[in-house]
Amino acid sequence: MAAAVEHEFRGPRRRLVELLHEQGIKDLAVLHAIDQTPRHLFVPTGVRHRAYEDSALPIGSGQTISQPSIHARYLELLKLTGNEKVLEIGTGSGYQTALLSQLASQVFSIERIPALLDKAREVIQQIGARNISFLLGDGTLGWRQYAPYDAILVGAGAPEVPSTYHEQLTEGGRILIPLGDREEQTLYMFTRRGDRLEQAEIAPVRFVPLVGKYSWEGL
Repeated sequence: MAAAVEHEFRGPRRRLVELLHEQGIKDLAVLHAIDQTPRHLFVPTGVRHRAYEDSALPIGSGQTISQPSIHARYLELLKLTGNEKVLEIGTGSGYQTALLSQLASQVFSIERIPALLDKAREVIQQIGARNISFLLGDGTLGWRQYAPYDAILVGAGAPEVPSTYHEQLTEGGRILIPLGDREEQTLYMFTRRGDRLEQAEIAPVRFVPLVGKYSWEGL
């Protein structure tokens, strides 16, 4: 991956990692993944100069790439050890997908917008990550073929947890999902305990709506 890194962005990326550490991100594996991943390749060229700011940026198709501190918090909460099989709902730019590929054993990522998926796949190929599988489709259905998953990360806000996620989660597995209305949500972590999901409230967040059969489109 280092070969794909453009020299001019090393300084800004290192400063971003230092900022995230100062903001309370302590997981060294997460910080290392951010330090090794060229975020500038995952954003449009028009905003590339802002790639290492801690801010959300537009990526086209009405979607955004979340600010790095959100990605770092998400990933730190999951406490991945490197052996997990992870399902990501909403590939988007592919940046979080690339981070996950360094923190988990296998990553399965679903995106419903063809143009975003094509671009993400292209950049992932460019940086050489090989433990990622992509699917174009409705993320609320999950990806039953490769279930169960140790962790499911949802990058969009839903009114409730789709039952498909519970069904496709290992015992003790975790779901990170923003729940609320279309404008504002609260980030929750759910842990599977048999037939129920144990719930922990994390923080207020704001994500684009999760669209699909078991979310906003289906209501």
